[in-house]
Amino acid sequence: MSKKLIEDCVRTSLEGYFKDLRGTEPGGMHDMLVRAVEKPLLEVVMAQADHNQSKAAQWLGLNRNTLRKKLLEHRLID
Repeated sequence: MSKKLIEDCVRTSLEGYFKDLRGTEPGGMHDMLVRAVEKPLLEVVMAQADHNQSKAAQWLGLNRNTLRKKLLEHRLID
């Protein structure tokens, strides 16, 4: 999937989110969106990397310790 297609999906979802709010002002959207995207990103990358944290960290451009912290935050590892 290309970057453009992902951007389009996010844009469409956000437009729907605002429509569903019916004028109510949202709060904490940045954290909400980062968490919504980060968990499935980590799940897919870890699966593709055969759960090799070093490989996944390299693919994501993260330090291995940062990846481990994120995996713990999202309860993807014990």
